[in-house]
Amino acid sequence: MTTERVTFTSFGVDLVGDLYLPDDFDETKAYKAIVLASPFPQVRGQVMATYGPEMAARGFVALGFDYLGMGDSPALPGEHMKSRYMFRLIENTWDAVSYLGTLPFVDEIYGLGVCQGGSIIASAAVTDHRIKKIATVSGMMAADQFQWTDRAMVDQMIAAANASRQKMYETGEADLAWPIVLNDSMTLEEFVATGVPMADETYGYYGKDGFAGPGTIPNFTTQHIGDQAMQSLISIGEHYADKITQPTLVIYSTGAHTSVCSVNFVDKLTNDPEVITFEQFGHVDFYYKPDAVKASTDAVAEFFNK
Repeated sequence: MTTERVTFTSFGVDLVGDLYLPDDFDETKAYKAIVLASPFPQVRGQVMATYGPEMAARGFVALGFDYLGMGDSPALPGEHMKSRYMFRLIENTWDAVSYLGTLPFVDEIYGLGVCQGGSIIASAAVTDHRIKKIATVSGMMAADQFQWTDRAMVDQMIAAANASRQKMYETGEADLAWPIVLNDSMTLEEFVATGVPMADETYGYYGKDGFAGPGTIPNFTTQHIGDQAMQSLISIGEHYADKITQPTLVIYSTGAHTSVCSVNFVDKLTNDPEVITFEQFGHVDFYYKPDAVKASTDAVAEFFNK
């Protein structure tokens, strides 16, 4: 597997990405290409850097990239970093598809999203039929938490986001917060004590002592722009599911706390989706644990090769 650092234009600035190529890559041949989409609040060195090599090893060209204002990609002039806004993620994905379409060795283009990335890919595919197939893994298809927490908690998130946006408008300065509650210095015991769902498995990946936490992955922090919830609570992937016409594969674990998001998404699809479920994995297991990653990438490769 070969990795090439690339850039492509979106919103008038250059986004930074990694292009994963098969070992036997030959630029005179045609390859199926995949746009990767990651969980919130990740940069490209996390799930994309796991799934990119895996899909390249299965013969695909794969593109992982930092969204606008994240990682190595700049924010727009006058705007703030760490601002992963849902609608812009969709447009960044459209531009990633456009970039892949300029490469002479790319044939068909597919979309693969993990967690929030599932909602990003599904949303992008509604009106981008250059994406010929999509696959979601442990998808937070609601991307909104309305499906797996109560309204009172959601209203608190909205109130905090509204206040943050007002503050940033008035001061012109970034207002940063910890939207997944976990901060960069917490111990596992401190995080579990907050009572957040999936605390153990979340910390195992995102915590300061986790697999892909702060200090392990360049440019990554669990800190994020404070008004994030105003966009991430709006679900396009779920509510436009019946408009998706491309062949769709949905992979999730029935034992995961977030499984309801995939279940509700499947119920609303009208394109006869393929659904593969597992019982033994948790939501975050699909991010990095070898057995879960192999199970999902094998299934995605088979689906995309049909």
